[in-house]
Amino acid sequence: MTETIQKRINDSKAMRWTALILIALMMFFGYMFVDVMSPLQSLVEQERGWSPSVFGTYAASEYLLNVFGFLIIAGVILDKCGIRFTGELSASMMFIGAAIKFYAVSDWFPGTGLATWLDSWWITMPASAKLASFGFMIFGCGCEMAGTTVSKAIAKWFKGKEMALAMGLEMAIARVGVFAIFSISPILAEKMGSIAAPVGFCTALVFIGLITYTVFTFMDRKLDAQLGADGSNETSDEEFKVADLKNILTSQIFWVVALLCVLYYSTIFPFQRYGANMLQCNLDGISPAAASNIFRWFPIGAAVITPFLGSFLDHKGKGATMLMWGAILLIACHLIFAFVLPATHSHVIAYSTIVLLGISFALVPAALWPSVPKIIDEKVLGSAYCLIFWVQNIGLCFVPMLIGSVLASSNANNPAVIAAKEAGDEFIPYNYTMPLVIFACFGVAALILAIYLKAIDRKNHFGLEEPNIKA
Repeated sequence: MTETIQKRINDSKAMRWTALILIALMMFFGYMFVDVMSPLQSLVEQERGWSPSVFGTYAASEYLLNVFGFLIIAGVILDKCGIRFTGELSASMMFIGAAIKFYAVSDWFPGTGLATWLDSWWITMPASAKLASFGFMIFGCGCEMAGTTVSKAIAKWFKGKEMALAMGLEMAIARVGVFAIFSISPILAEKMGSIAAPVGFCTALVFIGLITYTVFTFMDRKLDAQLGADGSNETSDEEFKVADLKNILTSQIFWVVALLCVLYYSTIFPFQRYGANMLQCNLDGISPAAASNIFRWFPIGAAVITPFLGSFLDHKGKGATMLMWGAILLIACHLIFAFVLPATHSHVIAYSTIVLLGISFALVPAALWPSVPKIIDEKVLGSAYCLIFWVQNIGLCFVPMLIGSVLASSNANNPAVIAAKEAGDEFIPYNYTMPLVIFACFGVAALILAIYLKAIDRKNHFGLEEPNIKA
């Protein structure tokens, strides 16, 4: 029996880390597509007539179907059908949604019968924005389902091994995708003379991600054969039942983790949509490319420190404490963006704060996701991740719309904004103080929940402060 266990494919470091790279590449390309238009807000406003509120609605569309229950269904699919089927389904949805969005922003779309019909209703939302949002909805369903599938896959392949490090590295690789696209997107748009160029480029990468995950499924099938599983439920001999969801939804610590997740991520992903434009406005109207070059360093802090944090968590623990420090850094960064940067226009402060925000982005997810298997039964782990993502998506859906509305309303009487619009200027100098204060308030709420989570763990001994690898 011992000899059989030693020959499992995931007992080989080379094989399990190869599996990680294959599934991480899917998320790397997915993250590139998520933010491909984030550094192009001013260009989209100029080329396609998307106002800040329209851009906010488009950004929110990624999460809309997830909020209305798709992620709950995705969790059941994941626990019923396993990581192979669910991963293939999610990667396919990502590609289909990406292709629709590419068509919407391409030069082929204007003047078509579909464009004319879409322009005939809800006239404040351009036809290109409507179709792009529809494609982004489909992509968002696939991307969020892929995120939960990847988490469960890593928990399976790295159980009792370097799980936090593996999850941290997966997140780091994915976030390098944000760095890459903030570097590439403005260049492609400028060289090709259209916002469609970077979107098409990333659509092709999403298809490559589908291929890499397909390769991983052959490896996972071999692991299941060695485990004696039939593939329908890879992580438990006990059959999953939908009624088991009640155990998740009635768990106090589950809701603390889910709310902490939604508060934290609501200060990060919606901020990414507006971050480059915020820097442009707070640094004396620098070019969109220059603003993107600064903002692209945001995920680098996370990518560099995440593997070290994962290793620390595996060997030393202190996950709940990391959540608290991540929230503190988050609050500080958004307040610096709100008050210090507009007063100083300092590029040094902008760079350092962006990197510091990236470190905060590493602290929380690196501690959060490996903690979930400690509080949730393994047979419903996929559903638990999906339910957390569902709660998270509520924030990610409505916060971009909130920020877009607040940005528009708080600048309604801004003389500089009015003058720039009347003159038809390409650059609109928005004041971002109010949106950034809202982000900081989310951070304060996250800090309070992190403190409460640590108290619950101390009382109930869930092991959130304990290492993943036992000596």
